[in-house]
Amino acid sequence: MKKLFVVRLCLLGMMALTFISCHKEESEPDVSPCGKTLFMYLPWSGNLTSYFYTNISDMENAIREVGLDDERVVVFFSTSSSEATMFEITCANGECQRVTLKEYTSPAFTTVEGLASILNDVKSFAPAQSYAMTIGCHGMGWLPVHSQRSRSTDEIFKPHWEYEDALPTRYFGGTSSMYQTDISTLEESLEQTGIQMEYILFDDCYMSSIEVAYTLRHVTDYLIACPTEIMAFGMPYAEIGKYLLGEPDYASICREFYEFYAAYQYPYATFGITRCSELDTLASLMKEINGLYTFDESQRRDLQPMDGYTPVIFYDYGDYVAHLCEDPALLSQFQAQLERTVLYKAHTGRYYSAAGGIKPIWTFSGITTSAPSINSQAADWMDTEWYQDTH
Repeated sequence: MKKLFVVRLCLLGMMALTFISCHKEESEPDVSPCGKTLFMYLPWSGNLTSYFYTNISDMENAIREVGLDDERVVVFFSTSSSEATMFEITCANGECQRVTLKEYTSPAFTTVEGLASILNDVKSFAPAQSYAMTIGCHGMGWLPVHSQRSRSTDEIFKPHWEYEDALPTRYFGGTSSMYQTDISTLEESLEQTGIQMEYILFDDCYMSSIEVAYTLRHVTDYLIACPTEIMAFGMPYAEIGKYLLGEPDYASICREFYEFYAAYQYPYATFGITRCSELDTLASLMKEINGLYTFDESQRRDLQPMDGYTPVIFYDYGDYVAHLCEDPALLSQFQAQLERTVLYKAHTGRYYSAAGGIKPIWTFSGITTSAPSINSQAADWMDTEWYQDTH
């Protein structure tokens, strides 16, 4: 039976909800429909709490700069593993306020029903003609929550958030399976609520993955994410926020992300924006290629890795297909379609992995795949919808 895997949500612990830049007030929410609602989803993630405060404040700075024109910004922010608050960021005369909409006790992040309930609250409090979503936490691409099987085998797998001496990076979900959400759960909850996202921005590690994008292709128009780990600071909302509001300017989002991290104290970053309407055509080409060729295992060492794990879990997708497909004309057709699919991409000269340190980038397509991986964590790859539809 085909399984649908979605990104694992890892949300790390949070401090007391003490807002610094704007005061919080409670009032009756305005439920008249607007043009667009941007939903910032920050479930429980433990060690990223201080960065979430900065992310929210930076988004408020962007809102102050451009204002809110027929749009609303709603935030779901976990204050602990059992408490969360949904509030709206409003702006008048250049000043932001945080208006509490709902307090949660033991919200369910990891079930379809629980996440759908949170999304339905957004629809209820801030109905709109269109919706967009950012998700802030840790991330591990398409891997299902139960994949940490190797702890009981000879292979020692240590996820990147467990490297205490490494630079902090992000992961989608929590540090235990109790607070991790499968990608399929996100997809199914969006389908249940009837919300079609204009874009889903993953402010998490490893989420620009062909397996992730394909699973979410019917519930979002665009996927904005990083193929590798992203530093714990996350997305530079002060710089990209104004391009997320209103009509998204994807080229500017990509440019501002790159320019921020190129000048950052840790200048290691990768970025991709996938147009989901092109994924079915890409899958058809991939199925044709897979029907003609089998990957030469001896070439695995020549592929561009996008993580620091041993064995590698995430490889550059474009590079993998370039090594797989031996027909120049068919490969050229594939590469042209991949360019139409990954609309914008950017990277610094190197990327960072908590498990492997600083790594070089010699080729880059803006999206990854686990197809050639022999890591036990990726053993479920053939159960993904992407594999099923491309073989």
